Amino acid sequence: MKPTILIVDDEPAIRQSLRGLLEDEGYQVLEAKNGEEGLLTVRNEDHHIDAVLLDIWMGAVDGIEVLQSLRKSHPALPIIMLSGHANIETAVKATKLGAYHFVEKPFSADTLLLTLRHAIRETRLETENLRLKKDSGRDAHEIIGNSPVITRMVEEVKRAAQSDAWVLIQGENGTGKEAVAHLIHNLSARAEGPFVEVNSAAIPEELIESELFGHEAGAFTGATGKKIGKFDQANDGTLLLDEIGDMSLKTQAKILRVLQEQRFERVGGAKTIQVNVRVIAASNKRLEDEIKAGAFREDLYYRLAVLPLEVPPLRDRAGDVPLLVNHFLQFFTGVYGQKSRTLHPEAMGILERYQWPGNVRELRNIVERMVIMTSAREISRMDIPPAILMAVEGRSAPPLGVQGDLTALGGTYREAKEAFERGYVKAMLARHGGNISKTAEAIQLERSNLHKKIKLLNIELE
Repeated sequence: MKPTILIVDDEPAIRQSLRGLLEDEGYQVLEAKNGEEGLLTVRNEDHHIDAVLLDIWMGAVDGIEVLQSLRKSHPALPIIMLSGHANIETAVKATKLGAYHFVEKPFSADTLLLTLRHAIRETRLETENLRLKKDSGRDAHEIIGNSPVITRMVEEVKRAAQSDAWVLIQGENGTGKEAVAHLIHNLSARAEGPFVEVNSAAIPEELIESELFGHEAGAFTGATGKKIGKFDQANDGTLLLDEIGDMSLKTQAKILRVLQEQRFERVGGAKTIQVNVRVIAASNKRLEDEIKAGAFREDLYYRLAVLPLEVPPLRDRAGDVPLLVNHFLQFFTGVYGQKSRTLHPEAMGILERYQWPGNVRELRNIVERMVIMTSAREISRMDIPPAILMAVEGRSAPPLGVQGDLTALGGTYREAKEAFERGYVKAMLARHGGNISKTAEAIQLERSNLHKKIKLLNIELE
């Protein structure tokens, strides 16, 4: 569903101008000619309004009063103030009262549209983040699937969660090792405690000790104050050491001592700190091979691998692909405020046959891309990235906007050219969500010329 914008302004010409601009960009538009009507429109449960363009100077109820009222009744609704008689004092007052932004008349169409897009996007992301937090990370860390390998792994995870033993999770990049670690924590007796992550590959060698154990002020150049390390932060909870196979041998030795004794000293400190931490380690490398190569300590491996878990690659659980696709479709249509989507059976079959070298993470990214780049309710084979089509079918996808065999086309050259143009423009509009400005920029055509072309080709905007 396209976002709905409410225009509240007592000047009919302004409302008409804004309506034309917004409808060209694919927005649904509602109008109110004064503040009282604007408040009634927002409170009408038949409407779902995504943003408000609100004039300041109106009749009996001015924009500031409307803003104050809406901030109380709809605190998450983004409100952009409009005024042709603005001053700094008014702008500051509106911002302090909760206005998202302040735009002066006469306004730049590009500036107003950019502000509006940012307001809607940020509000939706904030709403989604709150929902994810409320749901305790269910969508972010849920393990989706009912294939034999994933069912067996989930059972192993549940058993591992009942104990307090160290866990070693191994699997390829993108398989969901972090989700497994979160599930273990959430099902364990430590669920109310902190869950702290450390990406061993992302921290420079010279800073890893400070990151893990913390440091005292003056411990080294730049240490201006005391820092609490990850082990300290994870006390009474769970610490995930991600990509532990990339940790240096020197740091591995210090980690081993902490695991054995559950105590450590901060860098530059003399005080011994006792902690109660459950450690889960994860690696995309085969640590057994790293031991043979002399890159990983054998004693640390056996200390961590009390409960070894293997996360299967997606190619070994192809039957889970439809479940994952539908899960991500629902998730991302919610994130971007779009209508629910389905996948054509042919498109789903292609995704099931693909080998997914990037595993679940790659599938998630592909679904997000298709949700953003297509506007049709049903996602078809044509919407699948060409690289995947080539990998599955051994050939490239048809050129954009061309359907079927060109030799089968009839009619005159002019008719064929018009058919191609219509298909091309429709495809590019769909790729950019019906947004005329973005489409014009992408195909290097003036916005006004594209608008004329759409009317000339009798293309209906969704």
